[in-house]
Amino acid sequence: MQRFAGPSDLHLHSVHSDGTESAAEVMASAHRYGLRTVALTDHDTTSGWAEAAEATASLGMTFIPGMELSAKYEWRSVHVLAYLIDPDDAALRAMTDRIRSSRLDRARTMADRISRDYDLDWDDIVAQTSDGATVGRPHIADALVARGHVHDRTEAFASILSPAGDYYVALYAPDPVTAVRLVTGAGGVAIIAHPAGRAGLLPMTLMERMLEAGLGGFELAHRENLEPGVRTLRRLCVERDLIVTGSSDYHGSGKPNLPGENTTADDMVARLISRATGSAPVYA
Repeated sequence: MQRFAGPSDLHLHSVHSDGTESAAEVMASAHRYGLRTVALTDHDTTSGWAEAAEATASLGMTFIPGMELSAKYEWRSVHVLAYLIDPDDAALRAMTDRIRSSRLDRARTMADRISRDYDLDWDDIVAQTSDGATVGRPHIADALVARGHVHDRTEAFASILSPAGDYYVALYAPDPVTAVRLVTGAGGVAIIAHPAGRAGLLPMTLMERMLEAGLGGFELAHRENLEPGVRTLRRLCVERDLIVTGSSDYHGSGKPNLPGENTTADDMVARLISRATGSAPVYA
């Protein structure tokens, strides 16, 4: 029997990665926007789950444990939403530990490079993080804003932190097929986040390999997706009977995205829950 209620937003971030609100505050924000089932999907960490679950229980909401696992294909980032995984799965934990370590090393190197030309030091960047969060480019962006070098995160990413710039350092991440295998191996359901953005669709041969590895579906309702790519992926989802999600990708004040601006249909949430074996939703 279905024990959750919509509307459902399955992609939100807290200060445990690159959001600006605590996990409890993210859940409260979602509730204010009328959401009743939500997932916390911080990058490469499950450290906000307990706080989020406690908050949703007090608000009468359903919590879907999640994570956004970093992956990379050639030059581009691929984000794999990992729902209802076993957070103690050894292989997945080893990978997220490696990614977070790389993220920290990368941030230090970028900070060193930037400090040669701008008044910015490592303490400025750490001051923009919360306890337990891995320092990343969004925190460098926030430090640049605080120092008055840019107006906001968007300007920082378009200029000083741009991949085309002299300060940029690449992040280690597994290939998408490996990422999907890790998620499914941990009992979770893998969904590709915002798969139809400006970078274009991944090659169909790669998507076929991800499907063979257990890919569950695609996040088709997202503000970064472009309609031509969405049409192609929607046909694929119908042909292969895949899960289709819609989400806000809320980051607090870090992005203009608002909770519930895109949502996931109840039947798709139910399919996601029934498919997972790694962990369970937390019902109110």
